[in-house]
Amino acid sequence: MNPAQAEPPPLPANAPAGAGAAVRPASERLGWLARRLLLLLLGAALVALTGAGVYQHSYDQGEHSLKAATNSRLDLFATVVEARVRRLEPVPATIQLNPAVLALLRAPDPARERAANDYLSRLNAHLGSVAVYVLDVRGVVLASSNVAERDDSLLGEDVSYRPYYLEALAGRSTRHFAIGSGGQAGYFASHPIYDGPRVLGVAAIKIGLDALEQTWPMLAAPALVADANQVVILSSQPAWRYTSMAPLPPERRVDLQLTQTYGALRLPQFPIDVRLSVDEDTQEVQGFVSGEEARYREALGAGSNRAGHLVLGRSLDGMDWRVLIFTSLSEVRDQALADGVGGAMTAAFLILLALYWSQRRRIERQKLAAKRLLEQVNADLERQVGLRTQELTDTNEQLRREVAERQQTEQTLRSAQDELVHAGKMAVLGQLAASITHELTQPLGGIRTLAGNAAEFMRRGNHAAAQENLSIVARLVEQMARIIDPLKSFSRKSSASPGATDVGRVVEQALFLYQLRVRHDQVRVDNRCAPGQWSAWCDANRLEQVLVNLVGNALDAMRDADPRVLTLSAERREVAGVPMVALEVRDSGKGLSETDQQRLFEPFYTTKPSGAGLGLGLAICRDLAAEFGGDLQAHNHPAGGACFVLTVPVGPAPDTAKDTPSR
Repeated sequence: MNPAQAEPPPLPANAPAGAGAAVRPASERLGWLARRLLLLLLGAALVALTGAGVYQHSYDQGEHSLKAATNSRLDLFATVVEARVRRLEPVPATIQLNPAVLALLRAPDPARERAANDYLSRLNAHLGSVAVYVLDVRGVVLASSNVAERDDSLLGEDVSYRPYYLEALAGRSTRHFAIGSGGQAGYFASHPIYDGPRVLGVAAIKIGLDALEQTWPMLAAPALVADANQVVILSSQPAWRYTSMAPLPPERRVDLQLTQTYGALRLPQFPIDVRLSVDEDTQEVQGFVSGEEARYREALGAGSNRAGHLVLGRSLDGMDWRVLIFTSLSEVRDQALADGVGGAMTAAFLILLALYWSQRRRIERQKLAAKRLLEQVNADLERQVGLRTQELTDTNEQLRREVAERQQTEQTLRSAQDELVHAGKMAVLGQLAASITHELTQPLGGIRTLAGNAAEFMRRGNHAAAQENLSIVARLVEQMARIIDPLKSFSRKSSASPGATDVGRVVEQALFLYQLRVRHDQVRVDNRCAPGQWSAWCDANRLEQVLVNLVGNALDAMRDADPRVLTLSAERREVAGVPMVALEVRDSGKGLSETDQQRLFEPFYTTKPSGAGLGLGLAICRDLAAEFGGDLQAHNHPAGGACFVLTVPVGPAPDTAKDTPSR
C-alpha cells in the first residue's frame, strides 16, 4: 500500500455536513500529505540502500570465489609448464660427460663430428626436444642433433650473437626464450663445457613450446605467457602473440634486434591497457580491464560483455616468465544484480507489510470508534449490526474453508498428475534399459582394455602411448555421457515452469530417447521441426513428456505396419484469435477406429493389449496441453495412419527466444 495514496481517517457516521471542512482545514491536509510523501521517500531510500548493500556484498563474495578458482587453474598451469619445459634444463650440463663431445672440441675432425652428431641425435630423440647443439668458443656450431634436417640444421653456423652462448661462455648457465633461425620459437638452455678449469665450448638445448598450446583449455579463459622483456610469447589469442605489454626503450629494442631474440618481428604494443599490481612476496599479479570500451571487448572476444575482466597471474619459478589470465566478471555481476534486486524486493515487501499492518490497525481503531458511537446512539441497532456482522463473519469463514478445500484438492490432483508424468518417464526409461545397456557395454569394455594398456605403458615408461590411451578413454567417457545425460534430465521429477521453449530442440530430445528402438524397428523418421524454427510458451520438460508419449504410441501403432514412417511437423495457427504452434505427430499404422476416436482421451481406456498400458497417457497429455493453454486432438490422416495434433501458445520469436534449458 502506498502511503501517499492513503486517505485521511473518515469522519464519524453522525457528523454533520460540512464538518470535514471545519475539522480539517487546508493547511492541516497539506501537512498530512507532506508526512505521507516523506514516508514514501524514506521507504524508497531504504529499499535502494538495501539493494545496493546486498549487491556489493554479493559482488565481493563472487569476486573472491572467482579469484580462488582462477588461482587454482593458474597453479595447475604453472605445474604443467614447469613439468614440460624445466625438466630438460639440466640436460646441457650432462653433455660434457660424453667423450665424443670433448674429443670434438679438443680436435675437430669429420669422424669425431659424426660421433658427436650421432650422440646428440640419440639424446634429442630420447628427450623429445627440438634440437641439441655443441658450440666451440667462437660460437660456431660443431655438432647438432638435427644434422639430417638440412633446412633447420645449424651445423657450421655462427650463433655467437645469441645470449645463451654469451652467458655460457662466461661460465654461467642460462635459459631464455627466443625464435630460432628457422622461425620456430623455443626455450633455450645452455651450459659451459669445461676441459679442466678452461671453458672449451657451450652445450645448448632448444625445447619446443607446441605442447603448451594444448594446455589453454584448462584455463577456460583468454590467457598469455610473457617473458622477462614483457613480450607475449604464448597466448590463447593469436592476435596477442609477440606484442609488448610495456613500452620497450630504444636501446633495448636494439639489443633484441642484435641478438635476434624475436627474429625480424616488430613487437607492436599489446592491444589492451592493463594496469597490474605485483605482490613482491608471493609474485602474484592482479589487475582489472574495463568492459566499457569497445576495442577492449573486441580484443578479448567478449562480445557485449561490459562487466570487465579480472586479470590474475603469477611468475613461473626460475623461468622469468609470467602467466596472465583474463577472467570475465559478467557472471559475478549478474549474480550480484540478481541478489541486489532480491534484497531490494525483500526490503520493499517488509516495508509494505509494515504499512499494511499499520493501516489495518488504524482501520481497526476506526471500527472500534464507530462501534462505540453506534452503541451510544442506538443499542438495538448495535445488536442488529452485531448479529449481521456475525453472520457475515460465519459466511466468510465458510467461504474461506471452501476455498482452502478446493485449493487443497487442486494441489492433490496436480501432485497426482506429476507422479503419473514421472511414472510415465520411468516406464519409457525401463523400456530403453536393455538398449542403453548394450550401447554402454562396448565403451566400458574399451575403457577397461585401454586403462590396462595405459597402466602397462606407464610401468614401462612409455608416457606418450599411455597418454594416447587415456585420451581415447576420455573420448569414450564423453560418448557415454552423451548417452546418459539426456536420460538423467528426462527422468528428473520437476514442477511446471513455463517459458520460451525451442520446439525443434524438444522434438530432437524426445526422438533421442527412442533412437535405439527406431533403429531396431527400422522406422523412417521424417522430422520437419528444425531447432530454432518454432518457439512455444510452455514448460519444456512437460512438452517433452507429451511428445515422448505421442512418439511411443506412434511406434507401437506401427509395430505391424509396412512401411513404418513417423512424421513430425509444425505450423502456425490461430485458435480463437490466439496464435498457436500446431505440432503434428503422424504414423503409418492402421489408424483409429470410430470407438477409439470417441473414447481415446478417457482415463483407463487403451487400445494396447492387457498389461501393456493403463490408458492414462493420453488423458494426462491432454491435461498437460491444457495447462499450457493449448489442446491435444486426434484424427485419421487421409493418406492413412493416425495423426495427433498438439497446439501450444506461440512464444517469443526464435531469434530472441532462449534455448530450451539443459535440465
